[in-house]
Amino acid sequence: MSAEMQVFLLPDLGEGLTEAELVNWLVAVGDEIRVDQPIAEVETAKSMVEVPSPYAGIVAVLHGEAGQTLDVGKPLISVAPVGASVAEDPQATEEEVSEAPAPAAAAETYRTEEKAGSGNVLIGYGTSGGGEARRTRPRKVSAGSAVAVTSEPDFAELSLSRTRIPGKLSAVISPLVRKMARDHGVSLDAVPGSGESGLILRRDIEAAIGGATREAAPVEVPAVVQPSTGAQDARTGLTVASRTPVRGIRKAVAANMTRSRSEIPEATVWVDVDATALLEMRGELKKRDPHGAPGLLAFIARFVTAGLKKFPELNTRIVTAEDAAGGEMQEIIAFDGINLGFAAQTDRGLVVPSVRNAHLLSARELDAEIRRLTAVARDGKATPTELASGTFTLNNYGVFGVDGSAAIINYPEVAMLGVGRIFDRPWVVDGELAVRKVTELTLAFDHRVCDGETAAGFLRYVADAIENPGTVLADL
Repeated sequence: MSAEMQVFLLPDLGEGLTEAELVNWLVAVGDEIRVDQPIAEVETAKSMVEVPSPYAGIVAVLHGEAGQTLDVGKPLISVAPVGASVAEDPQATEEEVSEAPAPAAAAETYRTEEKAGSGNVLIGYGTSGGGEARRTRPRKVSAGSAVAVTSEPDFAELSLSRTRIPGKLSAVISPLVRKMARDHGVSLDAVPGSGESGLILRRDIEAAIGGATREAAPVEVPAVVQPSTGAQDARTGLTVASRTPVRGIRKAVAANMTRSRSEIPEATVWVDVDATALLEMRGELKKRDPHGAPGLLAFIARFVTAGLKKFPELNTRIVTAEDAAGGEMQEIIAFDGINLGFAAQTDRGLVVPSVRNAHLLSARELDAEIRRLTAVARDGKATPTELASGTFTLNNYGVFGVDGSAAIINYPEVAMLGVGRIFDRPWVVDGELAVRKVTELTLAFDHRVCDGETAAGFLRYVADAIENPGTVLADL
């Protein structure tokens, strides 16, 4: 092993995420670690992740403390050569971190390494174009706490090269990708790399194991609620009871909702619907097959996918690009297919898993996939693809006992359909008053991609399908 100190920079743990919270160190200064050994637990906007080390050696410096938010691309851990003596000193403090560009080749290598898979490593919302490597000065520590090396390492020349499988020169991969392969028993010798110069990417491993892999079940770390210190709020004059940091999934939801409301000129249409016939049809199916009848949400999902085929403007995305003159231009991107997202409340917060290619599935198949995704989302095992690939969202807030909602569109989608509770209401049927099972459908849509006629047409189609399910299903 090289005699120089090696510094592992915090990789992009999501598709474009810029930071992560250090939850817990799994190693200590002075420990000897091996390649791919988990060294820390960090929490991103979506999950808890164990970060493996790309280096073997002696832990020299831990660049952060539990509870601290670390920026992607900043030092996470420094590793000294095996045989170097290290004495633990928890009081050691870092003097400073100075920024200087690393050699362009090393920086580009790091970006290529960590953007494995379809551009990224684990989870998130798009990849930043940054990735400049950083260097740090060694910590100022008390006597006996520094790594015993023959000379002070030159941090301007830290090894930031790609990590390799020991003994292999061709399969150059990210440590996170290697960990994925090892966890699923994939032999890297048999995996052809689709990246530059045969680089094995995350998508290659996923293809080898027959589909998207799941991260280990994330454990929700409750936000630290700081107890009252008796301080008085200047605006209200009341005593501050507590302060709770906004972090993790709550921080991600807040950022996404804020962006949605600030960028999307949304409009809302709604209609009351007689769902009696749909309930009666499902009741008949349950009599024949008590455990195999699709749920109401699955039927509505099937009507939604049929409606989106008729009104594809609501299954699009609007993006801003640069025109030939260097100015901004907007484009509406249409999709050949539908990934239907649905809102799911979990212990960690609200997430929106999506049924991929939902337009190809029957109501029974949609029901099975919705149940599966709900289970994995609540267990914290949903994959990045399952959580961030929707093109339209269905939100069943009726389970909370409410009729309607002024929903915020799930950015960057352009529409969301909400379903309220189903309850008895007086309704006119064939000129006579009757008690019927009624619900309210609410559609929030981006007015940039369509006008009210399109939104109303889609909403009316879904409403008619709920009121006359037999007729619509016969044509699907």
